[in-house]
Amino acid sequence: MATEHAPRAYEGGVSAEGKKFALIVSRFNQTVTDKLLDGALQCLRKNGALIDRDVDVFYCPGAFELPQVASYITVKKQYDAVVCLGAVIRGETPHFDYICQECARGIGAVAQERGIPVLFGVLTTNTFEQAMERAGGKVGNKGYDAALSAVIMANLYTQVIPH
Repeated sequence: MATEHAPRAYEGGVSAEGKKFALIVSRFNQTVTDKLLDGALQCLRKNGALIDRDVDVFYCPGAFELPQVASYITVKKQYDAVVCLGAVIRGETPHFDYICQECARGIGAVAQERGIPVLFGVLTTNTFEQAMERAGGKVGNKGYDAALSAVIMANLYTQVIPH
């Protein structure tokens, strides 16, 4: 009778201790992005990151620039994970669609090219109220969620590709 063997499983943990994180924050819709940043910092602190030593925050003008900054700062691979935080709120023109598409495409491309987790913490909402609900309101804080995903991914990458 053949013995069944379980496959090797890899799963990232939630300890941020000893890991380096970059948070890139869009200044456009800053009322929202400040709350996303607060949530991300709260998550990293709660999970063991020393904020003054393990976390760098980079500000850029808007969501369109998030992938540009992510690309630039990941060249040296000094971070275990990068979190892009922004808020794009639909207006009366198609500008929303172009910004959202390029932001998402660019962040995904950086993650694939650099081999470093680059997380998408960008809200794309129809209204300011929807954005605020997702930045610490009744829907939670998506900045916190993106930072938690960054911690998990950083730990997963460490298991697969030990430093």
